[in-house]
Amino acid sequence: MPEQTPPDRKQLGEFLDRYDRAAVKASHEVILSYSTSFSLATRLLGKQVRTDIRNLYAMVRIADEIVDGTARAAGLSHEETAAALDNYESAVLAAPARRFHVDPVLHAYALSARRCGFNPEHVTAFFSSMRRDLNQTTYDEQSFEDYVYGSAEVIGLLCLSAFLVDHPVTEEQRGRMEEGARSLGAAFQKINFLRDLAEDSGTLGRAYFPGLDDHELTEEHKAQLIADIRGDLAHARTVIPLLPLSARTGVLAAAELFATLTDQLDELPAAELTRRRVSVPRRTKLAILARAVATARRMNPAT
Repeated sequence: MPEQTPPDRKQLGEFLDRYDRAAVKASHEVILSYSTSFSLATRLLGKQVRTDIRNLYAMVRIADEIVDGTARAAGLSHEETAAALDNYESAVLAAPARRFHVDPVLHAYALSARRCGFNPEHVTAFFSSMRRDLNQTTYDEQSFEDYVYGSAEVIGLLCLSAFLVDHPVTEEQRGRMEEGARSLGAAFQKINFLRDLAEDSGTLGRAYFPGLDDHELTEEHKAQLIADIRGDLAHARTVIPLLPLSARTGVLAAAELFATLTDQLDELPAAELTRRRVSVPRRTKLAILARAVATARRMNPAT
């Protein structure tokens, strides 16, 4: 049998490049499967930013699935689910230090974590909130703020790290953008809580909003929640012009998509929110994206 020639450095590089591309495609499939609105908005991001955000989202989505019923549906006990989350957190935190992972989503995440310099403290805060979903079903004001910070605000901060690669900003600008990223992340999470009220309370037995322990939502309480969400969105909008154009259009589109969803939730009677889930029609989504493309280019970064 003839002796085989080992692959040279160029061939080895091609092997790794091909695997990188396959891993990124796998992460893209995750976002396509779980969030049509977010997937559409990411199309308006610059190519590399789009890849990094999709890679981040896929990791976050998998952690979410561990605690939101998929592990249980597969037959895992509560203890096994908790162990799966712990193991995944350890793998995610260690991922940037390794160039190859047999899990393609983890591999893609590691590519972006290295490139964007994701803060491990933000990742740890995220998993801390995910862990609450396994052991906590109701929240007071402080625990709610803590949960939203870890489950959503730090995701906004991680996204900001991706947006600002190769775009140096002043410390003052960075501080403003971080506040805006947290506000937008909080708004998205609160909107999701309100939209998913029926599933969270009925299927998962959770009541995220303080005061909803009995899973009843009054019109007055709904109005307060909507006002809080709109306040977060308004604050985030003041910062969007500061973002690089490669991120600005996609972020604006996402903000406007969720603002439209908020308007729909506002129009629906409180009692209906505990029975059905609302969504933005695809035609409306596409119109919002088109407006975002035009508006983002006209935004004055100095505002």
